[in-house]
Amino acid sequence: MRRWLRHVGRRRWGEDTRGPSPWARGRVLALLAVLIAGLLAFRSAVPNTVGRFGSLLETFLPWLGLPILLVLGLAVLRRSGTALVALLLPAAAWANLFGGLLLGEDRGVPDIVAVQHNVSDENTDPAGTARALIRSAPDLIALQELTPSAVPLYETVLASAYPHRAVRGTVGLWSKYPLTDVRSLDIKPEGIGDDWSRGLRSSAQTPWGDIAVYVAHLPSVRVRLSGFSSGWRDESAGLLGTAIATEKLDEVILLGDLNSTVDDRGLAPVTSQMNAARRGFAFSWPAAFPLSRIDHVMTRSATVTDIRTLPATGSDHLPIAAGIKLGP
Repeated sequence: MRRWLRHVGRRRWGEDTRGPSPWARGRVLALLAVLIAGLLAFRSAVPNTVGRFGSLLETFLPWLGLPILLVLGLAVLRRSGTALVALLLPAAAWANLFGGLLLGEDRGVPDIVAVQHNVSDENTDPAGTARALIRSAPDLIALQELTPSAVPLYETVLASAYPHRAVRGTVGLWSKYPLTDVRSLDIKPEGIGDDWSRGLRSSAQTPWGDIAVYVAHLPSVRVRLSGFSSGWRDESAGLLGTAIATEKLDEVILLGDLNSTVDDRGLAPVTSQMNAARRGFAFSWPAAFPLSRIDHVMTRSATVTDIRTLPATGSDHLPIAAGIKLGP
């Protein structure tokens, strides 16, 4: 009886007995949406001085789409108009950064098809890996983590279709076009042993003229309690960027395992002067459950028209294939 009397009293005085309005619910969810939008739009403001957390965030930046979807689901369950409106901010920021990558492949015929693959120094089937890469019929194949025992196996399988090859240290390039001016690329950071050799530069003599082809494998990074250990990787990226900046040939193709994504500020010395794919995510690592694309095909004075992953091999990376249109 008392509850009924209180209910009648509230209705008499015009109080709403249905609970908060949709615009009063979900304020915490709205704040989360604004926070995600801030991380996307102002990611460069996340400091990199301690633990390199800025680089860590940028490495997995596309995955901020998942918390957007989570907040969306909770906002619908809460029937929160405030949260739904706030979600427009991170959705717009994410679409601005990555929406173009969701587009289908460019149906134009590329001038050159290039394959990039970290084959893993623990790969137990180099010959099978080489045969798998040939199936995509590329013009250029770049490999990293080559071992002395595996190189002859790759050479045997690839020789007939790719008669021109260059191997320096643990990286190699196989080509349908003649290769000239091949030399090692010094991208070794200070403090790494003298036998570390992970870069080469070559000129490919194509029907469209000479093109500089760079193959690189930047140092690995680790996620530790102290943060993101990317110092050597960043130093190596700086050396690679300097080499590309001084390259005399206008058209450049870079094929490599750069151990981060194009959004990572640590790769800025390279990405600031190169073109990356505008279509396709092509997450390449780890092969069992790809989380990011740390393997890259980039160009200067040319366009990467599309990029895609190829079927898994005996490596912990997936191979990627990219179409390249020459000219600006």
